[in-house]
Amino acid sequence: MPQMSGTEAIIAIPAEFPDARIIALSTYAGDVQALRALQAGARGYFLKNAMQEELLDTIRAVQSGRKTLSPTVSQAIAAHATDDALTNGEIDVLRLIAEGKANKRIADRLSISEETVKSRVKNIQSKLGAADRLR
Repeated sequence: MPQMSGTEAIIAIPAEFPDARIIALSTYAGDVQALRALQAGARGYFLKNAMQEELLDTIRAVQSGRKTLSPTVSQAIAAHATDDALTNGEIDVLRLIAEGKANKRIADRLSISEETVKSRVKNIQSKLGAADRLR
């Protein structure tokens, strides 16, 4: 969209049309874009390559007041629904790792022990499915 993103449009439309029920149409089946659209106010998220029947079902569901997602998007969201989020401390450590800092420097910078840094690194690797600090 040349003037604004889809998410921006989803937010802007109800300001002018308060009764609008928005269905996001996308080629992207991932959970991140769908969640952004729903958080912005979309009532449905539909993939452009889906069958015409599915589009009609989506329109009817949204018109009747329900929220709906294409099955592919629902599966993507479900796949990550129980993922553990990083804690604020883990995010702080991850940022410093991204800057190339060693554990000792990270510990000094955050005023924590080096053992705490190592523990947080292990948690980060586990939550993100990383084999080591680099992958």
